[in-house]
Amino acid sequence: MDREKAARAMAALKELYPEAKPELNFRNPYETLVATILSAQCTDKRVNQVTAKLFPQVPDAFTMAKLTPEELEPMIRECGLYHSKAKNIIAASRALVEQYDGRVPNTRRELMALPGVGQKTAGVVLLAAFGDDQLPVDTHVFRVSRRIGLADANTPEKVEEQLKAILDRDIWSVGHHWLIWHGRRCCSARKPACERCPLNDGLCEKHLQ
Repeated sequence: MDREKAARAMAALKELYPEAKPELNFRNPYETLVATILSAQCTDKRVNQVTAKLFPQVPDAFTMAKLTPEELEPMIRECGLYHSKAKNIIAASRALVEQYDGRVPNTRRELMALPGVGQKTAGVVLLAAFGDDQLPVDTHVFRVSRRIGLADANTPEKVEEQLKAILDRDIWSVGHHWLIWHGRRCCSARKPACERCPLNDGLCEKHLQ
């Protein structure tokens, strides 16, 4: 897809989802980091239910760093993959305490050096907690961008590169949310609602096939 067509596709999504925003609940960079780690293969709704109980009990890296995985696991069990998530959240919290006095760093390199933090999680934290221009690629962004023709790479990292190359920087952050909302509300994995999609009028590569 060329840049002009990509811009028209994103404009259509902007019109469809003018209210698009993060759907995870968080109040500070640390909560953003923990909620994003918990969101792997879990719905934002379920994560919000879990963190509503978790954060009042464990509000910061210092408190989290004192827990064992066995103590944290029951608190996050409903998010799935709770063994690895508990281990990573505690390890990341201990690293924050030891290296950053409990604060979450604001560079991709430092974030990705934390246990359990990959490119997508780092991008979400930089975007949501620090307001950086980022375009994190989660499962929805990966699926929708490839399906409609904005990207064709086979890894989230490469898709992110392609999206940043074809989209204007000033829409990276909000465009990330447009693509997520479209993936959740219309362009689902198993049964995309193409009949009501505004992109099926010449803007979706899959629809043109």
